[in-house]
Amino acid sequence: MQAAKLPITAGWGWIQDGFTLFRRQPMAMFFWSMVTGLLITLSYLIPIFGQMALIACTPLLTFVTLCACRNIAAGRPMLLPMWLAPLSDKETRKRLLALGLSYLLVSLAAGFMATLPFISQLTSAIDPQGAIDEAALMTAMRGPFLTFAMLYIIVSGFFWHAPALIGWHGIPMRQALFYSMVACWRNKLPFLAYGISWAAIFFLIQFIGNFISNAGVSAGAVQLLLTPVNIIVAAVLYCSFYPAYISVFGANYHAER
Repeated sequence: MQAAKLPITAGWGWIQDGFTLFRRQPMAMFFWSMVTGLLITLSYLIPIFGQMALIACTPLLTFVTLCACRNIAAGRPMLLPMWLAPLSDKETRKRLLALGLSYLLVSLAAGFMATLPFISQLTSAIDPQGAIDEAALMTAMRGPFLTFAMLYIIVSGFFWHAPALIGWHGIPMRQALFYSMVACWRNKLPFLAYGISWAAIFFLIQFIGNFISNAGVSAGAVQLLLTPVNIIVAAVLYCSFYPAYISVFGANYHAER
């Protein structure tokens, strides 16, 4: 599959197109954003294992999101039974779950690789009696965090388009990972603009929250005000996945299976 090479401005264009999709059926995507937020919250009820399960299910959730966006783009109203319809095929579920397990294993490996070189610094922040020097620990964690962030960019490249390539086209996982990485590498500048743009948007929301809080508004009121904003922004983020896919692989590569 030939991936298009797009200009850097395409990164911001994906966000604009995502917002356009959101405006077509805002309640549908608002609902999905709330569902994913609830799943994230529930995952923290079971420390570590809950987050691992969520990571393993990420390709399934991504594929559901992409299918919903495709329906919205085609002008089909997203009714409740339609959300799980993309996972009705047993073979598709099986292959996406295999992709999710691979994503989990690779993410864990990346975390291990990022942490291993800094073990001595991390352990030095804990004295023989088990007391933790929080300042020293935070300083020691910078290295692992930055290293993992760089490794995760590579991991994301392999898995970014893979759910669509596997779910819509039945491409074997190894090929899907390869095609996804090639597509992301060919469009590294648009993805850089895409990432920076989203970082700026989330920073702006945080800045507004801090500004309102400093103006004397209670923390509870600020959270009440920003919660729907965060849900909407997350919904637009999910909607932007679809134009990122179809602009790279073209309209001929997202037909119904």
